[in-house]
Amino acid sequence: MTDTTLGKAPGPARGLFVPLVAGSNFDHRRWWPAPELRPFVQHFWTVAWKLAPGDRPRPETLPHPAVHLVFEGSEARLAGVTRGCFTRTLEDSGRVVGVKFRPAGFYPFLNAPVWRLTDRTVPASEVFGEAVNELARSIVGLDVELAGPRIEAFLRARLPPVDPVVDALNRAVETLRDDREILQVEDIAERQGLGARQLQRLFRRYVGVHPKWVIQRYRLHEALARLQSDSALDWPDLALELGYADQAHFIRDFKGMVGVSPGAYVKRLRKAASAGS
Repeated sequence: MTDTTLGKAPGPARGLFVPLVAGSNFDHRRWWPAPELRPFVQHFWTVAWKLAPGDRPRPETLPHPAVHLVFEGSEARLAGVTRGCFTRTLEDSGRVVGVKFRPAGFYPFLNAPVWRLTDRTVPASEVFGEAVNELARSIVGLDVELAGPRIEAFLRARLPPVDPVVDALNRAVETLRDDREILQVEDIAERQGLGARQLQRLFRRYVGVHPKWVIQRYRLHEALARLQSDSALDWPDLALELGYADQAHFIRDFKGMVGVSPGAYVKRLRKAASAGS
């Protein structure tokens, strides 16, 4: 799999349970949005695949706290935050082009509580009208270098006013992502100058999930990345590094999200590495 860009890479992708192997008939690209879209959009992305007959991989991911606008074929859909893992069986050939909004960045477009989309996928026309379906049809078969600018132009023509709460919550989520010392909702609420309950209400309305869930999700993203880079890593020590009080809590959270224990996950990684070598 290649991870190239139209412009500069937004950084390494996180959340894949088992990274796709380079040269495995997958093409993954991501690129930054135009400056005027950056208060709302994290990045644009595309995944294309061309598989051998009978090859049906089933990639699994731990999605980020973000809404996505997704174009596949002639369809446009909105995917809310997925609280569990996301999996899909692929076959034959295909391409998906998407817009990953910043954690609170879709709220101004929706102008309604984002929790209504959590764990749901709905037609994008419910928010953007029939024009988004026309856009979907217009980019079928186009190279991503041509499809991407059309999607950007569509969103630029519909830019909502900048909401200061959106910016504050986006920065709060980035802090939760980057600062492993923040372990409790009260910690981030204090930094934002808000009460814990007020912050929880704002997160649910603007992001679609509670801040505690975001803290847990980013911990597990870090755990996946660390185990993928070193499957011999001592995961009990990793649990302590990530702020867990003990192994039992780490195992519970990991298994609840990933579906298997850390030990079983390491075995899966080693099996995948052996199959690819």
